[in-house]
Amino acid sequence: MAEASKIFQTTLIPSPLRLKPPPCFIFHHHPPNSVHKKHQTTAIRCSSSSAPSVSTATAIVPQMVPWGCDVDSLENAAALEKWLYGNGLPDQKMGIDKVEVGERGLVALKNIRNGEKLLFVPPSLVITADSEWTCPEAGEVLKQYSVPDWPYLATYLISEANLQQSSRWSSYISALPRQPYSLLYWTRAELDRYLEASQIRVRAIERITNVIGTYNDLRLRIFSKHPDLFPEEVFNLETFKWSFGILFSRLVRLPSMDGKVALVPWADMLNHSCEVETFLDYDKSSQGVYFTTDRQYQLREQVFISYGRKSNGELLLSYGFVPREGTNPSDSVELSLSLKKSDKCYKEKLAALKKHGLSASQCFPVRVTGWPVELIAFAYLAVSPPSMSTQFDELAAAASNKTNSKKDVKFPEMEEKALQFVLDSCEISISKYTKFLQESGSMDLDVTSPKQLNRRLFLKQLAVDLCNSERRILFRAQNVLRTRLRDIRKGELKALNLFEGFRNLFK
Repeated sequence: MAEASKIFQTTLIPSPLRLKPPPCFIFHHHPPNSVHKKHQTTAIRCSSSSAPSVSTATAIVPQMVPWGCDVDSLENAAALEKWLYGNGLPDQKMGIDKVEVGERGLVALKNIRNGEKLLFVPPSLVITADSEWTCPEAGEVLKQYSVPDWPYLATYLISEANLQQSSRWSSYISALPRQPYSLLYWTRAELDRYLEASQIRVRAIERITNVIGTYNDLRLRIFSKHPDLFPEEVFNLETFKWSFGILFSRLVRLPSMDGKVALVPWADMLNHSCEVETFLDYDKSSQGVYFTTDRQYQLREQVFISYGRKSNGELLLSYGFVPREGTNPSDSVELSLSLKKSDKCYKEKLAALKKHGLSASQCFPVRVTGWPVELIAFAYLAVSPPSMSTQFDELAAAASNKTNSKKDVKFPEMEEKALQFVLDSCEISISKYTKFLQESGSMDLDVTSPKQLNRRLFLKQLAVDLCNSERRILFRAQNVLRTRLRDIRKGELKALNLFEGFRNLFK
């Protein structure tokens, strides 16, 4: 985890890898007609011999699983490294150590050149949907139900973790954080309290809802029908929050391995830096997962990869950290634009938006470098008069990105109104950020439990860092909009003065 807030270092988590998660995991395939009896018989035998007793399983503390380790445990990471070397990992030019950025990370054991290939984790040490289950009957059932990769891997991870030393992955699972600090672990009250000003709050609520929905879907369709393989004491909402937290923060898509998603032990100890552009992939010639450095590293210097060109909000959502303000060139903020219900053409405009998959309120990314054409198209639609009703559909299509034309949408006669509309929305968002930042200093002073206070102060600091970075982008957009509006109005005043001058000549 790179450049996280430093307020409570002991709570920070190790780094994950990059993958843009799908918006929803719930599947709706019909279940198989039957499960062969031999699977049922074998499953009972596997379950009784490997799984812990009910009394042991029910001892799971809410929001805390019984496996994994503290986020800064070098002992568990060293045990993982030893196991990997004993199972085919080639000699590495990097080793695990405590680092300034990310608690644990990989550091150079010798000087590393720019353009050098590192890692080469073999496929046998990579977890994919093709990996063998220690309890194969459970995997067979999921395959019969055509469970997609994400929930399949989440269930696989819980199954292997629960089997502890019986699983070949026990050394890897023991090195995983016991509680990933993604937004999955924030309560609704914490999201509402700390992220009220940011649109990432909506994304977090949607993600939590999807994970809960996915678990309930699995429970109803599969787990309840096979309690011998999937006992609720083990396969429950808390363990799924843990497994999905691991997947969101560590799963990587490997383009050269036919686009498979995978967990890559050892590689997922690499932390993120906004200053590097190197990603993990699979090398077919050497048959290993690798990355190529895009800078040189000196002895004992921490080695980084990129988790992708993600905004600070996206990094917090999946990985639980916020880069230092001003260091992320890919940072952006979601700006919400909404049609006005007082608009005489509200119903017609809304119908045009719905036709192209949009709603009356839409969010668009505003970056340090500017904003997308779609945002301006929505603004033009919002301010367009009834006389332009024939163009509502065209503007809605442009706002939805469902048009072949990528040219800027321009209506000079409405530009001032459209820019003012965006500016007003921008200033409303800025006021929300400002209000939160002003009030944040007095938050959580009424908490008496030191542990609870530490957690809340840590989450609040993350939120403050995010809000500062997002408000900074909006301030820049605000200045650009004001400058453009001033130029437009100066031009109008100049034209008006010129007209008045000509009129006076002919008096």
